[in-house]
Amino acid sequence: MARKTATVEARPAVELGGLPPGPGLFVGRRAELAALEAGRGGVVAGRCPVLVVAGRPGSGRSSLAVRFAASVAAEYPDGVASARMSAPDGRRVAPERAARELLEQLGVEPPAALPEGAEAEAGDGPACRALREAVAGRRTLLVLDDVRDAGQLWPLLAVAPGALVVVTTAGPLTGIEGIDPVILGGLGLRASIELVSALAGGTRVAADPVAVAGLVEACAARPAALRLMAGWLRAVPKAAVTEATRALNGAAAAGLIDLTAEGRRRGKEERNGGRAPAKPTGSPQGVGPAKAPAGEKGPKAGRPVLEDVGEPVPVPDSDPLDAAFLLTYRALPAPQARMLRMLTLAPRQQADVRTASALLGCPAPEAASVLQKLTDRELLEEEPPAADGTARYRVPGRFLPRLVRMREELDRPSEVQLARARLLERLVRLVESARALLDPAAGPGPEPLPGALRLRDAAHARLWLAQERGRLLAAVADAIGQADLDGSAGRLVSALLRALPLTGQAAPADLYRLHGLVLRVAERGGAPRRAAAALLNLGNLQAAAGHWEDAAERYQQALGLARTAGDELACARALEGVAESRRALGDAVRAADWYGRALALRQGLGDQRAEARLLARVAEAHLAQRRYEEAEREYRAALAVLRRLADERGLRAVGAALERLRALVEAERLHPSSE
Repeated sequence: MARKTATVEARPAVELGGLPPGPGLFVGRRAELAALEAGRGGVVAGRCPVLVVAGRPGSGRSSLAVRFAASVAAEYPDGVASARMSAPDGRRVAPERAARELLEQLGVEPPAALPEGAEAEAGDGPACRALREAVAGRRTLLVLDDVRDAGQLWPLLAVAPGALVVVTTAGPLTGIEGIDPVILGGLGLRASIELVSALAGGTRVAADPVAVAGLVEACAARPAALRLMAGWLRAVPKAAVTEATRALNGAAAAGLIDLTAEGRRRGKEERNGGRAPAKPTGSPQGVGPAKAPAGEKGPKAGRPVLEDVGEPVPVPDSDPLDAAFLLTYRALPAPQARMLRMLTLAPRQQADVRTASALLGCPAPEAASVLQKLTDRELLEEEPPAADGTARYRVPGRFLPRLVRMREELDRPSEVQLARARLLERLVRLVESARALLDPAAGPGPEPLPGALRLRDAAHARLWLAQERGRLLAAVADAIGQADLDGSAGRLVSALLRALPLTGQAAPADLYRLHGLVLRVAERGGAPRRAAAALLNLGNLQAAAGHWEDAAERYQQALGLARTAGDELACARALEGVAESRRALGDAVRAADWYGRALALRQGLGDQRAEARLLARVAEAHLAQRRYEEAEREYRAALAVLRRLADERGLRAVGAALERLRALVEAERLHPSSE
């Protein structure tokens, strides 16, 4: 077997576009990296090469996949993209949704989102087909993190021998032939020691290598557990490594991973003035857990060091990651523990000082301090900073289910709803501020935010909107999905619809998604006028994309709702939209009928400009049917209206159309065509 050697590498200074950030520190895994490199040439099931990294949460599977992808990304010049295939709550992400995300990263306009619920059933839908077409025959690298089953993966695989797909998963992906996964166990001892030494400081580690070997064994050499215990040691600088091992073993043996009981205790303390937990006796600075049971005295002096540093460390029966997490969490002061739980509400579990301060309801400097302390404890992952230098953080997926359970147990529903409302209102203010900076003529913005949170100028606003677009859309979707903050969510949708087009990067798919959310809220709230407006906007987007049948359907739905609401202007817009759709589909007879109905309504509203435009459209529909007399009559009527309006440009355009009609009639009189 290839010998594993330890190596400590820092995160690259420049993150590669399309790849998630790698770990701040990477150790070992030389044999696994070599195995991935060796497997690059094998095509799976006649489609493309697929490399699978399998391992339990906390094994470092995502870190390894990203590290390998970054090392080979330069060999895939046609694009690098990544997607997470599991939602924060553990549900599988539909292949359609992942395909749209991958297409956006590859610079390909994705198809419009399917209706709610349909994408989960689609399996192999239009976005999956578009992705395979975009990748086929090209050298593209895709990283798919936390794939749950083969049904998620197969629709995303293109016939592209020069491409590469790197997958992480917790178990075997049965059903696809030719996959030979790289299975992760624990790190080697040397790599584990180097990781702890780099994170906790080398003095204590070098002073007692036997104790460090015991800590590594207690953590089963799993990178996530080792990182947590290194953070524990950093927070308790006077504690010996043996005390960390004893605390971890005690946490596991005493069954302290019962989060429900822990939640009740902690919730009472936090509701009594936010006091931190009482310090247990016998542990350094109150950070350790309860005493270990009799006979469990921790690592003893003289324990032999494992000789073969390449062999994985034995895995104990209990999960060391659970014990390490709860041990670290129990040591947190109440504000830090509450911040950690509230960050599960952040869009995509990503936060900066702007969102974190809103969730916790605290000043920006306090939020920044708490975020950094949680990062030092290895409970948050620090992401590359935003373009304006703002530090950004992520709740690791391996901790998210535990934290969600804690939040549900500890925090009152009213407190959670208030935190979500504060976040939405903060995002509304930021988006409205960005809109005001980008388009001052459209009106003043909201009251400025404090200096640390403020957008400084138009360039900063444009950059912030572009970078935060995904999180803003996720925040809206989350809020509307929960259906209890429709007012705040609706304001955020409206703000985004005004602001995103000002960046010049508003993708039609984003606008379609936002108008779809407006429709959902309007239908839920029994607001037919607003629902009709949303349907009209959706129809316009479908028409702009050339999807005329879908556009006609949207316009007709809008017509029914507009009639219910008594909104004649919306009725006129819907009638004209249906007519335009029928005209584009080559159905001149039905187009003329719909144009005529829209014309009658516009005349009743006294809208002369729209009347002139529709008269010309009716004339064109007659002309398409070779009904020349009717076409000339409508053109003349349009000219009469335009003269009353003194619209010289319109008069020239309709006059030219009328001259072309007369020339056509004369040509047919001189050279009649045979029927």
